[in-house]
Formats: sequence, structure tokens, C-alpha cells
Amino acid sequence: LPAQRSLPVILSKSEVRAILKALSNKKHVAMLTTIYALGLRSGELLHLKLMDMDGERNQIFIRNAKGNKDRVVPFPNSLKVYLRTYIKVYKPKEYLFEGTTGGVYSPASLRAVFNKAKSGAGIKKPVTLHGLRHAYATHLMDAGTDVRIIKELLGHNDIKTTLIYTHVTQVTLENIPSPLDLL
Repeated sequence: LPAQRSLPVILSKSEVRAILKALSNKKHVAMLTTIYALGLRSGELLHLKLMDMDGERNQIFIRNAKGNKDRVVPFPNSLKVYLRTYIKVYKPKEYLFEGTTGGVYSPASLRAVFNKAKSGAGIKKPVTLHGLRHAYATHLMDAGTDVRIIKELLGHNDIKTTLIYTHVTQVTLENIPSPLDLL
């Protein structure tokens, strides 16, 4: 028998907003906003280089992601606004988000930033930093984005991995009539 996969815990849009508003540090806000805006894994965010961002073509290149795959994701204008402000203040040299002494930002510090934001937002759900990626996929699906496009954006090998989000989308759940309503 195949292993039973548990459904991801999904943050609502208002919970994501609350998490992003719970922080005052511009770098921390920019990091979490970028993960949500692009549906990144934490390692993908931490290894994102300035040269991977193409503002002219509105694309961001995610290099050597899981399975050593590269992919391209859209670069939304709303994210550009956040990043312009952040870059002006922090002046990163190579990586978009660098540690205090340069180089790759610490994964443990990134998790701590998320946990602080989650706590500050008063969210009690058992959700990790990866929950922002799950929220990205689910919110795209709620908005009617085709599952095959979401599969490519997330860099999944198998559509089955992406189809997990069909189980948790709010729109789908809200539009299923209860047999009780049909009596």
C-alpha cells in the first residue's frame, strides 16, 4: 500500500497578510514576502542571486532547485516594490538576502524570522515556513490557475504532487453542496 500523505496545513490570505505585517524589519518582511510571492522553498530563497532577477522580462530564475532543476517564475510588480526598497537599504552584493557578514543567509535564522512573525500574528496553526509555499499554491488554485501551470511554477516532477492542493482549496470546498442542502 502507498504511504498515506497528510494534507498540508493552509494559511488563509488574511493569515499570510497578518504574518507579513507582524514584522518591522524590512529584510525579514522582504524574505517572507518573496517566499509567498514566488512559491519558493526556503533553500531556493536563500540561494537566490541578484543576477537571477530579470526585471525587464518580469522573470526570476530559480537555479539548482530540488532535483538539480532550474525553473523560471513570474516576477510580480507588487514584489518589485518590496525588493526595491529592501535593496536600497541593505545593498546586497551577490545573494538577494545575505547574512550579516555577506554570503548565504542562515536557514535557522530564516525559520526563526517566520516563527517570530507567526507568533506575532497570533497564528496557532501547526504551520512551518514551508506553509507559505503551500499557501501560494492553494491561493493560485483558489484563483482558478490551471493545476499544470502551478506544477511548473512549483517545479514539481509529478502532477500528483501538485494535485494535493485540489483537496484543500477553499473554492472547491465551498462549492460542494451538502446532501443536507439537497433535501
